[in-house]
Amino acid sequence: MTERDGQHDFDFEFGKWKSHNRRMLHPLTGANDWVEFDADLVARPVWGGRANIDELEADTPSGHIEGMSVRTYNMKSHQWSIYWANQKNGAFSLPATVGYFNNGIGDFYDQEDWNGAIILVRYRWTVTNPDQPRWEQAFSTDGGKTWETNWIATFTRVTNDTNAKK
Repeated sequence: MTERDGQHDFDFEFGKWKSHNRRMLHPLTGANDWVEFDADLVARPVWGGRANIDELEADTPSGHIEGMSVRTYNMKSHQWSIYWANQKNGAFSLPATVGYFNNGIGDFYDQEDWNGAIILVRYRWTVTNPDQPRWEQAFSTDGGKTWETNWIATFTRVTNDTNAKK
């Protein structure tokens, strides 16, 4: 049985997007306060599609965000590694969030320190319609038995032009 080649899993994202975001203000505290904001995003392939980059810009209730995701595809493991950086800290997040797509759902995981505790982080892409994908971030404090979703982004395609500017 051969492994599924997923190097084109993120091709749906290439182009210019508008996104609507809901972000929990205080994850893992029991609070349920959310903020909403819109963002502009442009995504481009690199390395012949075996990697990609997107740039996000938004004005949120807590300030301006400029962020960047870099995704690289490992042809041996058939998994993507996702790195995030923003203008606030100027460095890529480590470790990478790693995973793959299966039937239009991409699940990507890492472990991070959150206020002195190690938590599991999940990014989930749902691509039932490539012109309106959905992304979620969720945290788990019990090894993935339960999840608290704390950021939801729904995207609407503006153009497929990979040379588009934000």
